[in-house]
Amino acid sequence: MTLLIVIAGIFLLFALIAGLKLNSFISFIIVCIFVGLLQGMEPLSIVGSIQKGIGDTLGFLVLILGLGAMLGKLVADSGAAQRITTKLVNAFGIKYVQWAVVITGFIVGIPMFYSVGFVILVPLVFTIAATTRLPLLYVGLPMLTSLSVTHGYLPPHPAPTAIVGMFGADFGKTLLYGLIIAVPAVIVAGPLFAQTLKKIEVKPLEKFYNPNILEDHEMPKAGTSLLTALSPIILIFIAIGAEQFLGDGLLRTVLVFLGNPVIALLLSVLLAIYTLGIRQGQKMKEVMETLKDGVLGIAMILLVIAGAGALKQILIDSGVSQYIADLLKDSNFSPIILAWLIATVIRVCVGSATVAGLTAAGIVLPLLNMPGVHAELLVLAIGSGSLMLSHVNDSGFWLFKEYFNLSVKQTLRTWTVMETIVGVMGLLGTLVLNQII
Repeated sequence: MTLLIVIAGIFLLFALIAGLKLNSFISFIIVCIFVGLLQGMEPLSIVGSIQKGIGDTLGFLVLILGLGAMLGKLVADSGAAQRITTKLVNAFGIKYVQWAVVITGFIVGIPMFYSVGFVILVPLVFTIAATTRLPLLYVGLPMLTSLSVTHGYLPPHPAPTAIVGMFGADFGKTLLYGLIIAVPAVIVAGPLFAQTLKKIEVKPLEKFYNPNILEDHEMPKAGTSLLTALSPIILIFIAIGAEQFLGDGLLRTVLVFLGNPVIALLLSVLLAIYTLGIRQGQKMKEVMETLKDGVLGIAMILLVIAGAGALKQILIDSGVSQYIADLLKDSNFSPIILAWLIATVIRVCVGSATVAGLTAAGIVLPLLNMPGVHAELLVLAIGSGSLMLSHVNDSGFWLFKEYFNLSVKQTLRTWTVMETIVGVMGLLGTLVLNQII
């Protein structure tokens, strides 16, 4: 009966989000109450579980996502993203322009939310394609592959970061493992797959051919742009190295502290306020307005994640998690594949990668207790599954279709296939890592 209640709860979530187009946060709360009541929980206990789940989930995430949004906004508005793109394209030349936009998408995609990165970088890609006279999809899809991979696999993006918190996974290791599997995924789904798309003729809407391109003197220097955008990653990796290779002592303590994700992002935002704001001639008030605008964009993301955290707690407190754990303890089925499949199914039904990842995480939480399971790899398996088979119920599908002025069939042939390759490559990479670590 418990399993049927969970399935009914998932279908209710599908119906509310995909069918009735109800807000995801409200849908999560309704499903929490539904599952809790059917599982025999007292009404006030349900409310208490919802509050606990939201509080436990957001405590860490508010810091990470808030600071990450500030950094991403500064990188975008200052022209740092444009500078990185321009320098890389000039360095690689027309012949290897795909690799230039791939690296740009990866660098910019780490600190920046997907939709922000898309809107900032796609007009630059249109300009590059027009200047080099290369097919638009040949140039554009590799960059979007990088953005998609960083969004699905890597902290500090919303879903991976939230799942790291749910699973008690190591933030730095998740980031490191994610980068390892991201590289082959981006190469196969980006430049290699885009080679098959040269004959697809597309012309984007003309209004996107005139992006707000900054003049050279208005942008920060290339070294400054690159260092600032990557500063949180640099600090986190230094901390990982200190933990592995330095003995107990003051230096190790300081480096690990500075590489804590919260401190690393805080220091990076402070650095960006100076390098991408004050040093560029902006007043402090103007820079603070930029930070404010960046944070405003994540309010609903935080609520969706909070709702998923509430559902996770309901599954635990109502006994669902223990029931699932008892069902799986004698199973020989790979936890990584199971987690990936669940995330894939939810992604296909709901559309949102974030909702798919967070919902799947709450369901497969008991898998952490199985022998030989690495929490970090489970995070990556779910992230990979959450990107699979993007289609007409995914906002990213329509964002790509409209900007590139494609038909639905063309979007399925390009965007959907790319996302599926990313999801499959992520699964394969996670399975390989599971054999090594």
